[in-house]
Amino acid sequence: MTAPLARLLRTTAFKLSLLYLAVFTGLSGFLLFSVSHNTDSLMTEQVVQTVDAEIQGLSDQYARGGARALVSAIDSRARRPDASLYLFVDFAGNVLAGNISRLPTTVLEEADGGVRRVKYARGEGEMEREAVVRTFEVPGGFRLLVGRDLGEQARFRDILAGALRVWLVVVILMAVVTWAFVSRRVLKRIDAMAASSRQIMDGNLSQRLPLAGNGDEFDRLAVSLNAMLDRIELLMQGLRDVTDNIAHDLKTPLTRLRSRLETTLREARGEADLREALEATIEDSEGLIRIFDALLRIARVEAMSPDRGLEPVDVRAIAEEMAELYGPVLEDEGGRLSLDLAPVPKALGNRELIAQALVNLIENALKYARTDDGQPLSITVMVRQEKDRILLSVADNGPGIMAKDRDRVVDRFVRLEQSRSEPGYGLGLSLVRAIARLHGGTLVLADAQPGLLARLDLVAAPDAKTGGEGRNGDDRS
Repeated sequence: MTAPLARLLRTTAFKLSLLYLAVFTGLSGFLLFSVSHNTDSLMTEQVVQTVDAEIQGLSDQYARGGARALVSAIDSRARRPDASLYLFVDFAGNVLAGNISRLPTTVLEEADGGVRRVKYARGEGEMEREAVVRTFEVPGGFRLLVGRDLGEQARFRDILAGALRVWLVVVILMAVVTWAFVSRRVLKRIDAMAASSRQIMDGNLSQRLPLAGNGDEFDRLAVSLNAMLDRIELLMQGLRDVTDNIAHDLKTPLTRLRSRLETTLREARGEADLREALEATIEDSEGLIRIFDALLRIARVEAMSPDRGLEPVDVRAIAEEMAELYGPVLEDEGGRLSLDLAPVPKALGNRELIAQALVNLIENALKYARTDDGQPLSITVMVRQEKDRILLSVADNGPGIMAKDRDRVVDRFVRLEQSRSEPGYGLGLSLVRAIARLHGGTLVLADAQPGLLARLDLVAAPDAKTGGEGRNGDDRS
């Protein structure tokens, strides 16, 4: 067996074709058998009714004219070229009238009027045929046999058998044609998908599975896999970007740390210089550790299951706690932190992560929302409900972020030029976005007119009760 043929025989299309062939053949056979059996029974019933009608007519003839009239009627009817059979004999078995030349003797001896299937021959030398007969004993020792030839039923059965054979041949041919067509089409699609998959495995992550455009199951599978590949490509691109950013952002502090140590080893004049160098090195090392801790936190959040640790959370209470914590900080700098809390149900989420996201948004505003014109910094924490979503927002009155930068500023290690003078590593908003995704929501950055509006949407907990009345415009400082 050649390899291509063996491959075709192992395909699902070939197995399905065999299954369809077996099912259609079985159903066709059952249908034809049922039709044949029911038709045969119906025709036999009609034959019996015809025989009974013949018997009734001959009985009337015998009642009016006796045996002579019966013989005359049988002779007249026996000459007709139809399927009716007659035989009238005396007590000694001599044939008085009829069109049957050969018949089993037991048929005439058992003249009980019952229906029998018998073999007979009309003339000498003719082949035996099958018939349905009734035999009666007539007064005077005579016996009368009336029957009907079953040749029509036999021919009908032959026609059905021939139709079944033709039908089976047609079914087999159609199955072969269908198998060839389906196998060729399916294998062509699978080969195209396999070729695309090999290109992807070779490193071409931009390659996608081909679509036929007819919306069949292969197209639906390809659409799902292409969406998965889009996500994988995005993650891989993000990984490359993170790697590049890590290399870029860590190269400077590591180089500075090494240079300081080399300079200290070369120029240190005493214990004070060594201590100063070690303290600066420890400070830089702590900064590096904070970077990796932030990356690990983001990775842990992104790796968490969407339903892990989620429970009804009072977002208003979290906002009030953060206001109590950061209100005094803004008051010391001449600014203020305001709360704008609407009555909302509890959200479905992780309390610690939601609090972390709010802390990051507030600290982001503390770092980058200050202006050079001396205007006091104002931060507003808002909680709203829209349909089944709970919106947690932080707005400031700072310079904001340009629309073209809002999408990329949430990526890891991305820091805008105006933020380079502030301490940080560009990971705070990345963590907030990861927390939003974990909760089935999004982080949206918008224009607060003036300033930046950062909004985190959460899913309302099922059957959650509405929270208490909030204090609109309640100032915490």
